[in-house]
Amino acid sequence: MLAKWKSLTALALLLSSPAFAADEPGVTATEIKIGGVYPFSGPASSIGLVGKGLIAYIQSINDRGGINGRKINYIAYDDAYSPPKAVEHVRKLVESDEVAFMFGQLGTPGLSATTKYLRSKGVPSIAIISGSSKFTDVASYPLTTTGLVSYDTEGKIYAKYLTKTLPNAKYAILYQNDDLGKDYVNAFKAFLGKDYDRKVVSASYEVTEPTVDSQITTLKSSGAEALMIAGTPKFAAQAIRQASVIGWKATVIINFPSGSVGGTLAPAGLDKSVGVIVGTINKDVVDPNWKDDPAMQTYRAFLDKYLPGVDITNGSYLTGYQQGILLEQILKQCGNDLSRKNVLAQAKNLRDFVVPTALPGIKVNTSETENMIWTQMRLQRWTGSTWEAFSEVLDARSE
Repeated sequence: MLAKWKSLTALALLLSSPAFAADEPGVTATEIKIGGVYPFSGPASSIGLVGKGLIAYIQSINDRGGINGRKINYIAYDDAYSPPKAVEHVRKLVESDEVAFMFGQLGTPGLSATTKYLRSKGVPSIAIISGSSKFTDVASYPLTTTGLVSYDTEGKIYAKYLTKTLPNAKYAILYQNDDLGKDYVNAFKAFLGKDYDRKVVSASYEVTEPTVDSQITTLKSSGAEALMIAGTPKFAAQAIRQASVIGWKATVIINFPSGSVGGTLAPAGLDKSVGVIVGTINKDVVDPNWKDDPAMQTYRAFLDKYLPGVDITNGSYLTGYQQGILLEQILKQCGNDLSRKNVLAQAKNLRDFVVPTALPGIKVNTSETENMIWTQMRLQRWTGSTWEAFSEVLDARSE
């Protein structure tokens, strides 16, 4: 009788533990199921490679035995940068696949279409690949954390730089006509205040357009001495190339989502990209300064093993790799409590966490009052063969 009582007690404890609670889908004794949605195809497929990098890193985690005895079952679908497809896939992940939470979903339009649904279902969406300022609002998006520096604060850094280096010039902005592009425009408006209308000329594009050549030609005719490109890699590459072709000698700044050598500068032409400026959080794999850096050597070895033959200069793979490191840390902090509540709590409890491939001095700190994971960056300029840093580490929250 005593043995039977002990068995029943042990079973009760087992069933009541966080990992096996009936209201915690996606978690078993041997795995945790996590979901993601990426533009693996379509007009933003270059940044969809972030998902490929993350998937490969998760495979490396599983090859090492998983985390706390559990393998990660990461289910990722292709929305082709289409909000209706994103909605369809997220519903499937939650209602059919029964994921524990979402991690690393990419694309501001798709995220805008799905975050309210995820909130209604109580599903956290961690480290989303968007810097749209609206997602940093904890009151409106309590189950979300962002995986990029806010586009608004990034834009203010660029506006501040231009007012220091070209104080009397006119600035042109080419922006994607959605929340991504508009955040940068609004950042310039906020920073320049009443001078915005006098100093800035802008032009937008839709992701369905074949090229932005006409917009760049029009912006050049304004006499602007600087060009801010706020979009995705395909169109940033077109803009850089067209500006060079028509002989526009402007100071060119691209946003972080387009700050990839392989994804943006190479398609534009490395020679045509000389002088292009971007803010970044990352060490760059083509920079000879990091040739002997242990973290970058580990990253190159990772690519050789899990993504052989890919273009190592495409920074989207590195972003995905770093996302994997963050996911690993969050799950380690969760221990055996993989409830949605604790996953979210640990995502908001990263303290001075160092991602080895991030630039020196850049650390991850999260809190209950901010949805941001990354808040620091550094400005760098393309020389034709590598990136050259020319600023200190900047804290976006103070800009």
